[in-house]
Amino acid sequence: MAFNFINEQLAERHQQGLYRSATTMSGAQGRLLRVADKTYLNFSSNDYLGMAADPDLIKAWQKGAELYGIGSGGSYLVTGFNQAHQELCDQLKLWLGVESVALFSSGYSANQAIIKLLLKKPDLLFQDKLNHASLMEAALLSDCTMRRFKHNNMDHLESLLSISNKSSRLDANKLIISEGVFSMDGDTAPVKTLHATAKKYDAWLMIDDAHGLGVVGENGKGSAQACGIANNNLQIYMATFGKALGVGGAFVAGSKDLINYINNFSKPYIYSTGLPPAMAYTITAAVKMAETQDWRRDKLQMLITTFRKTATNLGISLADSRTAIQPIIIGDSIKTLRIADKLKTLGFWTTAIRPPTVPVGTARLRITLTVNHEENDVVQLVNAIYRVLNKKS
Repeated sequence: MAFNFINEQLAERHQQGLYRSATTMSGAQGRLLRVADKTYLNFSSNDYLGMAADPDLIKAWQKGAELYGIGSGGSYLVTGFNQAHQELCDQLKLWLGVESVALFSSGYSANQAIIKLLLKKPDLLFQDKLNHASLMEAALLSDCTMRRFKHNNMDHLESLLSISNKSSRLDANKLIISEGVFSMDGDTAPVKTLHATAKKYDAWLMIDDAHGLGVVGENGKGSAQACGIANNNLQIYMATFGKALGVGGAFVAGSKDLINYINNFSKPYIYSTGLPPAMAYTITAAVKMAETQDWRRDKLQMLITTFRKTATNLGISLADSRTAIQPIIIGDSIKTLRIADKLKTLGFWTTAIRPPTVPVGTARLRITLTVNHEENDVVQLVNAIYRVLNKKS
């Protein structure tokens, strides 16, 4: 039977407790999540700043649609680059202090585009072992040689770079990539050390800041700025609009030459329809809000502190994260699913993250906190986790 591996692999996923399917939600993103006829406190959203259903952004989308319509009508290099897109690029340059910007439909697409565009034989790519799947897959699809360094281990990275300097061709380009805030662990990269190491070995540095933009750094400028490195001192900075900014899409920032090179040679950029102009208009409004509304970051930090303090007082083992992503490692995938299901019966929507998204034996509850939560919501969640882990509920 042709393609019989489909049913075989799906059956294997079921047996291992790794099968996935989408759950249909109703209503807008927010503090509460509605599934069928039940309502849950939502602790699985990446809407960190609570902007996805903000009334001002809804109005911005409506105004953007009135001004520019819905669809972009083409790729960016044909008819798809609207005044709304230009204003978004200009606003990003002002906010982040970068030289130039290219827009993409998703962070996945942006990461694929950059790696496949810049790295060929005999180039070398050095990636943190816990980098996002989009970065890993892009490397496997390119002709470069990839080396993975132990998570946030700068000694291991330097060792790999030192070895490569002795063994690689003189014309080999070197690129180091790390997430700014790691999506499954919530910890942060030592960007200052990464920057110094890249400079020492004549390598470029790329930071994927999908989970850092808007959340960390002064005025939400991201992970590099939070570590004392200006964004324009990174050769490549990628971030998304669909998490803290509450909209969708992504961008790559860098030098004018880099962005011009993307415009001329990146197939995912050249041959993709541009973001809807109404969306671009809305993202510009979201950028202005994220930059100026420090109260959102202040409240989020308060909630993070409450979560960690309450959990620690109850003896719950936590990962080393000071961000909105707070994983609780369970280990076994089936057990993690059961705990998440039990929490749902208590009114809390948490997500069981399992392999292959995370390494085997590290299945976890991935708790995400947002500005939509209240302090008592967080306390109730931690108490519920404690009861479930200790089989008191």
